[in-house]
Amino acid sequence: MAGARRLTAGPPADERDAGFRPAECDRCGAAVLVAKFSPQHTSVQWSMAAMRTCAEFSARIAAGQQTALVGGCAGLRDSIDRAVLDGRLQITPP
Repeated sequence: MAGARRLTAGPPADERDAGFRPAECDRCGAAVLVAKFSPQHTSVQWSMAAMRTCAEFSARIAAGQQTALVGGCAGLRDSIDRAVLDGRLQITPP
């Protein structure tokens, strides 16, 4: 069949999914999924439970404000940086 692709076991269709690892904020304990693609590029996947745990997100949730407007959490960012320095989180290119 022309143009058909064979499905095989192997890397995920989107390689970015392979780099996500659990991480926890040292300040509040919010548990998120993190991928570090470079020293400057960090991707964080927040769950509702993590957003409710994080003081920077939970205040907006309680006030009925949009959490999409929160630029990030300084405590989590520091925790991720420490995890990289300690070797608990690897930088993995996409």
